[in-house]
Amino acid sequence: MVLTKSQQKTVNLVKRHWQLYLLLLLPIIWLIIFKYVPMYGAQIAFKKYIVTKGIVDSPWIGLGNFERFINSAKFELVIINTLVLSFYQLVGSFPFPILLALCLNQVRQKAFKKTVQLVTYAPHFISMVVLVGIMIQVFHPRIGLTAFLARMLEVDAPNWMGSPSAFPHVYVGSGLWQNVGFRAIIYLAVLATIDPTLHEAAIVDGANKLQRMWHIDLPGIMPTAVVLLVLQTGRVLNISFEKIYLMQNPINIRVSEVISTYVYKVGLLSTTLDFSYGSAIGLLQGVVSLLLILFVNKLARRLSGHGIW
Repeated sequence: MVLTKSQQKTVNLVKRHWQLYLLLLLPIIWLIIFKYVPMYGAQIAFKKYIVTKGIVDSPWIGLGNFERFINSAKFELVIINTLVLSFYQLVGSFPFPILLALCLNQVRQKAFKKTVQLVTYAPHFISMVVLVGIMIQVFHPRIGLTAFLARMLEVDAPNWMGSPSAFPHVYVGSGLWQNVGFRAIIYLAVLATIDPTLHEAAIVDGANKLQRMWHIDLPGIMPTAVVLLVLQTGRVLNISFEKIYLMQNPINIRVSEVISTYVYKVGLLSTTLDFSYGSAIGLLQGVVSLLLILFVNKLARRLSGHGIW
């Protein structure tokens, strides 16, 4: 078999860097097994899935499962809660890693800078179960830290974990505390690539630190920020199942029931084990997320000139 010039060039490139391609093979295999192979089972969203008959022999019902979800009493509640929590988390947490990175980039004392980085990104490695356990202890209305502070101030201790109105703030605030430092690492890496002569020229022109941050650093990280914003928007409907489920209780269920927890309950916890219905909801969630990515990417490219593609 005779290879073309471009094909031969590709083969030589692979031979020269075969170690890198070998390392790349493992994540590709993982992606295929856990992301692409399960797509075969997505067809049960359009079927009345019967375990004894299997995926292939189960009868088709078309869009029946989707219509059932849209007409259900839980549809409006679940969709509203998911959108409110998702957009609140997106808007409330997105700017803070940028601000932290911009501030840390101006710090010249290495010991202080490393200490702040360690303190801010260490919570990212706390498991979700442990995080919610810490939240329950801190916000406990009798023995928690907030209860202790309330007694010092001689006021009634709030029940943060049991208050429906406080649930979104606790959810978003705890997520910000856990991830702000880790997400700032990306922006710090981008800031390190900015040409230092730009800052030197700005200092000669009399620009202070705030002006240099606004006119040099911020535009430098804007393309990366836009890409991350688009990717986070695509995960708007995919709220962390573990955290929401662990934080749920009979008092706050009215504002904490989201798509992921609802799918789990109707698909696995119900007595009927309705896999088709749960798959239909999950598939609908994925389609809406894809449309959001396309829309936000197009909007970002039109407004800022940057996007994923």
